[in-house]
Amino acid sequence: MLHVDPILAATSAPPPFTVGTVLTETRLDSWLALGLVLAAGLYLYGVYRLRLRGDRWPIARTVFFIGPGLGGIALVTVSGLHAYDTALLSVHMIQHMVLSMVAPIFLALGAPMTLALRTLPVGPRKRLLAIVHSRVARVYSFPLVAFAIFVVNPFVLYFSDLYRFTLEHAWAHELVHAHFIMTGCVFFWPLLGLDPLPGRWPYPARALLMLLSVPFHTVLGLTIMQSTTLFGGDWYPSLNLAWSDPWADQVVAGGILWAGGEFVSVTMLAVLVVQWVKQSEREARRVDRELDRQEARERAADAAAT
Repeated sequence: MLHVDPILAATSAPPPFTVGTVLTETRLDSWLALGLVLAAGLYLYGVYRLRLRGDRWPIARTVFFIGPGLGGIALVTVSGLHAYDTALLSVHMIQHMVLSMVAPIFLALGAPMTLALRTLPVGPRKRLLAIVHSRVARVYSFPLVAFAIFVVNPFVLYFSDLYRFTLEHAWAHELVHAHFIMTGCVFFWPLLGLDPLPGRWPYPARALLMLLSVPFHTVLGLTIMQSTTLFGGDWYPSLNLAWSDPWADQVVAGGILWAGGEFVSVTMLAVLVVQWVKQSEREARRVDRELDRQEARERAADAAAT
């Protein structure tokens, strides 16, 4: 990641932002890249273990987890975008959207916890279940708590000195990336409900919670666009980037957060509605089967009586 010291901005400024630089500035030496490779390897090994014993695992789940899930994280942290995440607020906002909203959704659709529970030995499986159903997990996975964390965090980050601190310290910036991923997972995993998490709400409540999150992205995005002060203070002007205007870039950044947040939220709402409909159909089929069995028993009893 290219973190530019304002004092040395004139000599260490990044080149103009182009498709070429995004493709050529890829890095594979970060702890996050190592974590992505490890996560992908463990997931694929779990799928391999299932297939060895003749069990099936939906291909779509693997594609979601490895592709837009881990791949989405890699796209904004390992590709050349990382070279500009402290030079352009707009690039940082792209990272924000992908790490906190896009990637967590697809990670959840990959159901990694379910995969782990189906492949781990008895001892580790019991320990994992104990963690999942612990008091801490119950608190953080409770939808209202997860919603509060998801909504409040961006305001705390951008409307305090914390954001400037992350620009000045590479380790803090990396932690923010990890924090985005974790808060997104905490919010979206209970909503999607594929993994056996405690305290899952019914689908109408999940859809309502997702709907309530939409205005917060709009407010935050518009506030950034209309702000009369630069986020990060004099950090961006001090870089002296001849090819970028910090004020114009901040407007773009707010627009990305606004439009991207609404698009992802509405898409997620549609996914929840589809899941809700499918669950209703499954429940209707279950009730029909039970009624059929009950009628069959009654007919058998009538036949025996006659």
